[in-house]
Amino acid sequence: MRRALRQRAERRQLMTAEAGVLGELRRLRARVPQLTGALAASADGLVLAQDTVDTEAEGVAALTAAALGVALRLTEATGQGGFRELLIRGESGYVATYAAGGSAVLTLLAEPRINVGRLHLEARRSSARIGELVDGALERRDTG
Repeated sequence: MRRALRQRAERRQLMTAEAGVLGELRRLRARVPQLTGALAASADGLVLAQDTVDTEAEGVAALTAAALGVALRLTEATGQGGFRELLIRGESGYVATYAAGGSAVLTLLAEPRINVGRLHLEARRSSARIGELVDGALERRDTG
């Protein structure tokens, strides 16, 4: 019961960062026009903000959380350190996930013609900003 209450309080606090996170997603999509969607989620799969059109955000967030779990175990098992990013290339484009602080992830959908180096550069900057927003919201909860 306590855990459920704590998780609910944490989710409410994360949602206070929503406007700032959404602004960052929109700026990222403006800088990288080949992005077809952007989503920020908590590590457990809660959608924090989204800038997507034809994508089921909750489903993508849940799948991102599952992929994050596998990626964390894989980097740990292979001695590669903490998770930073995951890039998947499909026939119709890319799905890229980036760590965003200690509690969130940034997932991007991109056209197949995107410059992957540019994608990484811009996404790493945005994920750092999103991490600051989300982690800052959680810190305010812990100290407030």
